[in-house]
Amino acid sequence: MEYKVHSCVKPRVYADLLEIATAELPFEQMKNASVLITGAGGFIGFYLTAALLLRNDLYGDGITVQALVRNREKAEKKFGGLLRRPDLNLCVQDVTEPIRAARADYLIHAASQASNIQFETDPVGTINANLAGTANVLDFAKESRAKAALIVSSLKVYGTVYGDREKLREDDCGYLDFTSYKNCYAMGKRASETLAASYCREYGMHVKLARPSYIYGASSLDDDRVWAQFIANIVRGEDILLKSSGAARRSFCYVTDTATALLCILLKGADAVPYNISYERSDTTIRGFAEKACEVFPEKNMKLRFANPADETLPEELKTPLTQVPEILDNSRLLALGWQPKADLAEGIRRSVSTLTEK
Repeated sequence: MEYKVHSCVKPRVYADLLEIATAELPFEQMKNASVLITGAGGFIGFYLTAALLLRNDLYGDGITVQALVRNREKAEKKFGGLLRRPDLNLCVQDVTEPIRAARADYLIHAASQASNIQFETDPVGTINANLAGTANVLDFAKESRAKAALIVSSLKVYGTVYGDREKLREDDCGYLDFTSYKNCYAMGKRASETLAASYCREYGMHVKLARPSYIYGASSLDDDRVWAQFIANIVRGEDILLKSSGAARRSFCYVTDTATALLCILLKGADAVPYNISYERSDTTIRGFAEKACEVFPEKNMKLRFANPADETLPEELKTPLTQVPEILDNSRLLALGWQPKADLAEGIRRSVSTLTEK
């Protein structure tokens, strides 16, 4: 086949895709299947799409990927020569409209607006991608008599959980102000999970739920997310400036590990049961991520600076029943499926920078 994956992507990206395509997963279930991926032109959607195409190159799996994107021009730039392949079909539409695609055996709903800027400027579009978008995907899955659908949810569904614990479990449910537009993303994700469970109950469908932590990797240098700004600082050789103490603790997971987790949940997960996606070797504070970024590239002589000098001293942490549980996800349920992460924080940062600087 012309336009094989290895000739259409950077070597570092290919190495990441190879890790996904050769993961120990029951890919035999997807042989000769059609897979619809919404948000295929996005960060995680691209890796999932390209990895399935690589399965065809390596093993002749005969998978057809329907890549649903909102912007044709951006998608053509993202996928390049891959769009000339017969096993990749571009579906250009908004996911909030009824899905116009050929029948699919598997569906992965990854279309979402996950930027704080979008929450402020387009809260209606943000919540609709999760509400109307999920309903359209599930309706299409029902019409297709699909084998399984995966709804990519978020750790933001937890809201604010209090207690003296270190991690969030799938049965936790914290406070969210549902009258605030600022929660358009989180409330939309909560509703999408309920919708998935409802389709399972009423129509006997197989719908899986994934709750990723903070996914990081080689994103745009203009990405406004804090981890992406740190990686951009490395690429540009700039010191990292923190505008707070950076004490907030979060679960981070490199894009390839997130992709294998999503496929694992799709192919092995239970219906309407949420699975946290995290890797304990990448659990850290915002400051810890920044410090690791400087540590991985000592030759750049980067320093961590603070906009407010008082933030250099970390606040003392007092644990009480009213302490907020950090955004650290318990991944034991996912590990029980046999998922095996590969890239810890240092390795993930190294790969991200290598991808962005590779010619």
